[in-house]
Amino acid sequence: MAKAFTAGRRGITGYLEPAERDLLRKLFADIIVMLEPATPAHEDPLAALIGLDLDVSVPSDPALLRLLPNAVKDDADAALEFRQLTERSLRETKIGALRAASLGLESEKLVLDADAAKLWSMALNDVRLVLAERLEIRDEDDAERVHQVQDWGDADDVESYLSLVYNFVSWLQESLVQAMLAELNSGK
Repeated sequence: MAKAFTAGRRGITGYLEPAERDLLRKLFADIIVMLEPATPAHEDPLAALIGLDLDVSVPSDPALLRLLPNAVKDDADAALEFRQLTERSLRETKIGALRAASLGLESEKLVLDADAAKLWSMALNDVRLVLAERLEIRDEDDAERVHQVQDWGDADDVESYLSLVYNFVSWLQESLVQAMLAELNSGK
C-alpha cells in the first residue's frame, strides 16, 4: 500500500507499490489522450503567429469540459474568444504535468522537489476531475456516496471500482498537498 507523502530534508517523498504506479501511469495516459486534439488544428498563419487557435469548440465530453472549462459563463462570444486565446496553452500545460508525473513513476520511492510536487498535484487533480465527472459527483451527498466505498472486496461493479480509484487518488493528492504545505512552513 502507498505511503503518504512526507516533507523531509531531501524534499517530498512518497512510496507507491508497483500496481499503484501502473494504475497511475494508465490514468495519466488516459487523460493525456483526452487532452490531445483528435485532429491537428487548421490554423490561419497569422493566428498561429499570435497564438490564437481558431478551430476550438466547447468539448462535448463533460469530463473534458471539466478539464477545460468555459472561463466566461454568461457571454458565448467572449467565452469562445477566451478559449481561442488560452485553450492550446492550457492543454499543453496539463499534458506536460501529466507526462512529468508519469516519468516519476519509474521508481517505487518518489522524491519530489517543489516544482515536481506542483506538477504531480496538477496531474492528480486532473485525474480527480475526470473521475468525479464519471462518478457524477455534484454535491456533498454524491461525494459521501463515493467515499463510503472503501474495500476492494466489496467492489462488484464499475462504479464501485471507480470510487475506489477516486478515493485512492484523492488520498494521494491530499497527502501530497499536506507535505507541500509542511515543506513550505518549515522553510519560513
